[in-house]
Amino acid sequence: MSWVALDDVLGAIQHALLNESLRGPVNVVSPQPVTNREFARALGRVLKRPVFFRVPAFALKILLGEMAGPLLLASARAKPGKLAASGYAFKFQDLEMALRHVLGVWL
Repeated sequence: MSWVALDDVLGAIQHALLNESLRGPVNVVSPQPVTNREFARALGRVLKRPVFFRVPAFALKILLGEMAGPLLLASARAKPGKLAASGYAFKFQDLEMALRHVLGVWL
């Protein structure tokens, strides 16, 4: 799944406004997409909470019906191709460091 730190969202917007060669739609996502499992484990480490189990897809389909697919089960590994090619340097490429920053949790 794609993720991005708020600092990088704001930085990318500023970069796009100041960079005349950057035109059209831009994916504002981290260059390091992760799986849901990786995200949950990183969040668990940051919050010092155990990550016990995953919710099976069939359970989500029972609870949410056909909306489970597009809402929770679909996968899109978007990459910031145009943004990176234009020279934007991400402040947070590591998910765990981004979570620590946004949640104010340090080692």
